[in-house]
Amino acid sequence: MNLQSKQLERWAPWLLLAAVVALWQAVCAGFSVPEFIFPAPLAIAQAMHEFAGPIAEAAWKTFWVTMVGFGLSIVVGVLLGFLVGSSRLAYAAVYPLLVAFNAVPKAAIVPILIVWFGIGVGPGILTAFLISFFPITVNMATGLATLEPELEDVLRVLGAKRWDVLVKVGLPRSMPYFFASLKVAITLAFVGTVLAEMTAGDSGIGYLMQSAGSQQRLALAFAGLVVIGAMAMAMYELFSYVEKHTTAWAHRGSQNG
Repeated sequence: MNLQSKQLERWAPWLLLAAVVALWQAVCAGFSVPEFIFPAPLAIAQAMHEFAGPIAEAAWKTFWVTMVGFGLSIVVGVLLGFLVGSSRLAYAAVYPLLVAFNAVPKAAIVPILIVWFGIGVGPGILTAFLISFFPITVNMATGLATLEPELEDVLRVLGAKRWDVLVKVGLPRSMPYFFASLKVAITLAFVGTVLAEMTAGDSGIGYLMQSAGSQQRLALAFAGLVVIGAMAMAMYELFSYVEKHTTAWAHRGSQNG
């Protein structure tokens, strides 16, 4: 029964996806929905096959731009999270400002980035960075700031300094928080890149979708959405795999179940 449950859990997302696609296709065919309004899955698959070359080229451009911005968000997010989480004064001073900045719509920042960096990859990288570093910062800060006072007192009695507590206990304890933030941040990074490409790009999936939408090629635009979703899901699963094999100690209870 346990093995069957695990197999069902493994196949559940794919079964649900197949059911949604089948229902989608049935609704479009049954109600004769025009393709330029809401394309059916078969039309989207046909567009992906017909424009496979341009889609692949655009996807690669979006992917590496996103990875550059995401890499910057990891570096800045970890450093800033360590600073905020290691000091109560820094937490009280910086955290409200981070929340206020995160509340600013990133779509409103893209035009400013265009003025500063022009049309191209610059706005895409920076938008991916700006939209994805906040979860990493918050989770790292939370992991460090919620270190049990009793544990810290015991380590202090044993002669550990504040730096030793943070590096040898706080950082390992923050790893589950860190990987959880990566899984959220990578999806946001793709959103930021596509947003910038639709507004300030000259290539990439966002630019392709914008061009397809202006020409009423909705099947091609939806194909771009499918590609973005697939790339984000692949990166999410990659981080889940790394998390499972590096922080298994934090999930031992769920593994036994």
